[in-house]
Amino acid sequence: MASHRNLLVELRVEELPPKALQRLGEAFGAVLHASLRAQGLADAHSALTVFASPRRLAAHVSAVAARAADRPVSHKLMPVAVGLDGSGGPTPALHKKLAALGFDASALPRLQRRVDGKAEVLFLETLQPGVELAAGLQKALDEAIARLPVPKLMQYQLADGWTSVGFVRPAHGLVALHGPDVVPVSALGLQSGRETLGHRFEAAVEPVLIRDADHYARQLEEQGAVIAGFEARRAEILRQLHAAAAAEGLVPIDDPALLDEVTALVERPNVLTCRFDEAFLEVPPECLILTMKANQKYFPLLDAGGRLTSRFLVVSNIRPPDARRVIEGNERVVRPRLADARFFFDQDRRRTLASRVPGLARVVYHGRLGTQGERVERVRAIARAVGAQLGGPALAARADEAATLAKADLLTDMVGEFPELQGTMGAYYARHDGLPADVADAIEDHYRPRFAGDALPRGDAGLAVALADKLETLAGLFGIGQLPSGDKDPYALRRHALGVVRMLVERDLPLEVPELVATAFRAFPAGHGQAQAEVQLFLLDRLVGSLREQDWTAQEVDAVVAPRPARWGDIPRRLAAVRAFAALPEAPALAAANKRVGNILKKGGIVPGAEQEVDAALLAEPAERALHDALATVAPQADAAFAAGDLTGALRHLAALKSPVDAFFDGVMVNADDPALRGNRLALLAALHRAMNRVADLARLAA
Repeated sequence: MASHRNLLVELRVEELPPKALQRLGEAFGAVLHASLRAQGLADAHSALTVFASPRRLAAHVSAVAARAADRPVSHKLMPVAVGLDGSGGPTPALHKKLAALGFDASALPRLQRRVDGKAEVLFLETLQPGVELAAGLQKALDEAIARLPVPKLMQYQLADGWTSVGFVRPAHGLVALHGPDVVPVSALGLQSGRETLGHRFEAAVEPVLIRDADHYARQLEEQGAVIAGFEARRAEILRQLHAAAAAEGLVPIDDPALLDEVTALVERPNVLTCRFDEAFLEVPPECLILTMKANQKYFPLLDAGGRLTSRFLVVSNIRPPDARRVIEGNERVVRPRLADARFFFDQDRRRTLASRVPGLARVVYHGRLGTQGERVERVRAIARAVGAQLGGPALAARADEAATLAKADLLTDMVGEFPELQGTMGAYYARHDGLPADVADAIEDHYRPRFAGDALPRGDAGLAVALADKLETLAGLFGIGQLPSGDKDPYALRRHALGVVRMLVERDLPLEVPELVATAFRAFPAGHGQAQAEVQLFLLDRLVGSLREQDWTAQEVDAVVAPRPARWGDIPRRLAAVRAFAALPEAPALAAANKRVGNILKKGGIVPGAEQEVDAALLAEPAERALHDALATVAPQADAAFAAGDLTGALRHLAALKSPVDAFFDGVMVNADDPALRGNRLALLAALHRAMNRVADLARLAA
């Protein structure tokens, strides 16, 4: 064997879970590669290529040694005073230690004395032989299999009929090649070789004998009719989807998750164009699209305007000379699915949404929070309050109507079959019932934003109900102690909180967070846990995280958030103002001075921001009079800019305070012996602190 060659390991199995395939392949390759590197068989420049198809997990690792290099090992034994007796000979304790490490008295001449801390210690330097590839790969393979992210193992018997093993799916083959040579390893009752199998029906050769590690992917594709690489197969499916759609003058629906799932279902993709009866297009497109995607893994086709058409694409796993029977079979299969959707839609419209609302009283929402009917009443109360603040009695009434009906579609047949359509179907049925457009939109939008990047509710009624729905969830679950923990968030409270943050900030809503949270808790009966402070802090954490994921620095975010502003709509303007202020040459000195002022006020027993009267007659020093005069000019200018919404201008006015502030700290002793002078100077600093921190806590910008 040459010293360094590329390595290929393949574990051939029965069809793997499609939604987990990509993760399984990446984990298999990553653990295998990491173990080989840890054992010195591969170095930092070694490259990993992962293969994952429905029936195989494989990894190609470049530049793998046949035997790892010997490694020096330093054994720390014991203090010299313990290991050697008075004449310098070894003590029984030293002999015992050496024996435990596998050495005898012949190692004594190689002992070294070195100072370790405060004591002189005995060390033994040895050379550890490098591991052979067969042993190292066996260890790496065992680790890779043991650490696969498999939630539940399948137990099955080996060919002997007695031995049972556990794996995600029964394994039937193992390939391990170092260059062209087979590496003798075993796993799951299998011995390694060079044989694998290609496509179940269309392989040109069976078995496929892999020539060497570097020919694996090519031979599988040419002889086995299998595209082994997940990304390569995904790219080929995407190419075929767009080519087939373009031939019809249409575009395939964009769904990365569906594309990944289909990639994990086929080994030899073949995209075919199919049709369904245009009469089904009378059903809401969301229903048809979800039926085709969720049940059949089809790709619906859209026209140039984004409207659903009666054509769809199927990704077949076979390439027959004549695909008509495959096409006909898929068209025949989808027909009853679409018919079911039409039946549900027709049946649901026989009853109004309003007639379904009483039934929510029989649907349990949470064991400690009551029924969906009780929840609706809480959401209504919050939505009315939010609506009144956003648009007065008219909007409050619209928000109340939408909140009353928002959960009614949970009792429809369509949502029972496709829970993903809740809200969407409610909007369709609301329009069928003749309800106003903004109420129908609010019913659909009250779940928004449902995920990162999702659109916000379109209208004010939708915003009111969406805020109410999320705040009710937060107040309800925080009130009974159901908080997220670590990466566990079964009720998606982080997502709900981030939705509240996005609506407040991105829509610049004139709502105050403490009052919103208090309103949410008031909707619950007496005795419900009061956790307003915890909910506010939870929302604040989501706000900070959201801002830091954007273009704002941690310093800028801290400066704006530290004062705990009640309204969050103007936070983007505050951040922009802070950034503009930080670019001024006076900013570093003013930020440092602001920090100093805050510390002085705290030591003086004055809460920063508190109103303090300054007695001009007690301003004894020229520097404090100058600062007082500068504040009298600058503070009204900054306040006027702040009131006009010009937050950047408000901070720019503060630049004029640099010189008088510097002079004040150079020439004035704040902690004067005279209590009246000291109190007056603290009051002057309190006024300075208020003027400087209306937009943000500038002390957070100090280095």
